[in-house]
Amino acid sequence: MLRKTTAALAVLVGLALAPAGTANATGNATGNGGGVGAVGSAGSANSADAAGAAESCSVGWGSQDKLSGDTSPGVLVDLRAGQQECFDRLVFDIPGGGAGEGHLVGYRDEIHADGSGEVIPLRGGAKLLVVAHSPAYDDSGAPTYAFADRNELVDVTGYRTFRQVAWGNSFEGYSTVGLGVRARLPFRVFTLPGRLVVDVAHSW
Repeated sequence: MLRKTTAALAVLVGLALAPAGTANATGNATGNGGGVGAVGSAGSANSADAAGAAESCSVGWGSQDKLSGDTSPGVLVDLRAGQQECFDRLVFDIPGGGAGEGHLVGYRDEIHADGSGEVIPLRGGAKLLVVAHSPAYDDSGAPTYAFADRNELVDVTGYRTFRQVAWGNSFEGYSTVGLGVRARLPFRVFTLPGRLVVDVAHSW
């Protein structure tokens, strides 16, 4: 009986060890195959996600001039930029301004500095003129918006759409900025109390 039990245990141990090795080998092969399948499935999912993201980022903004003749009692004090999933954003901070900040925003072959008329060199495949109907100086003429480099008002390194933000001067109550972008892409403009916002989409 002891011999039979020992033999049976040896067989069981042998069976347990042999399938384990086979299972591991098969598992690796299946794992690789499964990996390819998983990558395929993930790829399909990623493609679907990308398609969904592209669809969700679809905009009807157009690329024609956007303008408003409203005037604002506020003055420009800062410029900020940010990245969103579907667009890059430029914000003019104009405290004291109303919700209807006047503006002119549109694509131009060249952007010229107010007063001097000098061409503002801009990186990118397209140039967007942004004019806020608010000065960057107070009633005494003292500047309210200071910058270190007129050609690099905001650091947009690594942005998907923005390439450069440059100063175009503040003259006779208007402040001009040149916005270099990757290509002629759709954009929108809207205002909030004390802010003028320009969004440029990453794609059509």
